[in-house]
Amino acid sequence: MAPDLTGRVRPRPACAAPTRCAPARRAGLRGPLAAVLLAVLLAAAGCTGQPAPTAATDPGPAAETATSGIDALFLAMMVAHTEQTLDIVGLGLDRTTDPEIRTLIAAVRATETDELATMRGWLREAGPSAVAAAERHDHSGHSDAAAGLARLRAAPPGEADRVLLDVLGAHQRTAAELARAQVQAGTSARVRDLAGRIERSRTAEVALLAKLRAR
Repeated sequence: MAPDLTGRVRPRPACAAPTRCAPARRAGLRGPLAAVLLAVLLAAAGCTGQPAPTAATDPGPAAETATSGIDALFLAMMVAHTEQTLDIVGLGLDRTTDPEIRTLIAAVRATETDELATMRGWLREAGPSAVAAAERHDHSGHSDAAAGLARLRAAPPGEADRVLLDVLGAHQRTAAELARAQVQAGTSARVRDLAGRIERSRTAEVALLAKLRAR
């Protein structure tokens, strides 16, 4: 299990500001879902094709914590996605008796509960408009968690483990794609750092879920 599955998310020192309009075909971002997510993020940011302004000197702590529209949108989307993850793993813990699966999804729940608190806090810091955006965000366009939860509830006991692995794997794959798009398009150093951690941890989880599925 990758180290990103456990422990708190801690901000790193501020890094240089990225360009506002990252190319959609950078290595690691591929597939129709990734293209759609990156397009949504860039459109929300008002991408102009011009580099973001950079400071000649150390930008200081303000640049680390400043949250742009594109960062707030990512946080809103990821808050909704994480809430759904917790619904899935909560139901999974009720349905599965496999000790390996239980260990993995318990770690997922602990990590994502912590991440959720962090992201909600950052949205509050970003102001009322960011909180309002999170509250009204419609997550159905880039998540099939509702259908997955219905499948998991309806699965007979002998099929519950397989369905859980399928549903959670698909859900975490979407989270990794969304986070990868934010790493390329985001402006806040700490939000991009969190997105990088999410991308790595969800990718590791998808691999572990696939191994458990293949047993």
